[in-house]
Amino acid sequence: MLPAERRDLLLTRLHADSKLVAKDVAAELGLPEDTIRRDLRELAAAGLCQRVYGGALPAAPAAADYRTRTAVAPDSKKRVAAAAAGLIRPGATVLLDGGTTALAVVAALPADLAATIVTHSVTVAAALVEHRSVDVLVLGGRLFKHSAVTCGATTAEAASGIAADLFLLGVTGVHHRAGLTTGDPDEAAMKRTLASRAAETYVLASAEKIGAASPYTVLPFSDIAGIITDVPATDPAFDGLQVPIVAAPYR
Repeated sequence: MLPAERRDLLLTRLHADSKLVAKDVAAELGLPEDTIRRDLRELAAAGLCQRVYGGALPAAPAAADYRTRTAVAPDSKKRVAAAAAGLIRPGATVLLDGGTTALAVVAALPADLAATIVTHSVTVAAALVEHRSVDVLVLGGRLFKHSAVTCGATTAEAASGIAADLFLLGVTGVHHRAGLTTGDPDEAAMKRTLASRAAETYVLASAEKIGAASPYTVLPFSDIAGIITDVPATDPAFDGLQVPIVAAPYR
């Protein structure tokens, strides 16, 4: 088997099984485990998988650039956004993360909602201009253009004065082994800071994020109140998780 054929086989298996164990694949193919690990390194460098100890998991489509993500799973994001908007009570103070699902949450808000929304997303802040009864606080700082959010010490300092009822957290991967992950270490740190300023944190998890992984852990599952998703709670990605699933019905 040629190296290119072997890597194609690894990708096919990864998509079918949602994981690869290097030693098992090596034994099946009669190859040294180092050969499979080298293949996985090359696939990871091309953004085609996420390496973990002992093998690999599917790479998160949600880790793509902002423009690309707008076309990924739009219907799933709308369903998740509608369920998330239902958690926002009149008069509440809500931290709303950046990303395309967070933007969909804004579109799902009732027109007459009276609440305070704090965000570090420039796109979310701009969309909230249309909501006349929503007070908007924008956390300043250096703009991380990949996700159109502010990050860094200035943003963290601004967030330190917030005491929110709810944080709607965006991640790029939700997996029972890899956890809640995202693609940038500074963005992961910012998300942790925002979570520390809210009484409850719920994860916005549209379909493409379930079972996928990115390099940087955001929070342990024990630190969140629930996962908002339209993927059934019986999905293998949720195996063993003691975390409430807030259902965003498929239809």
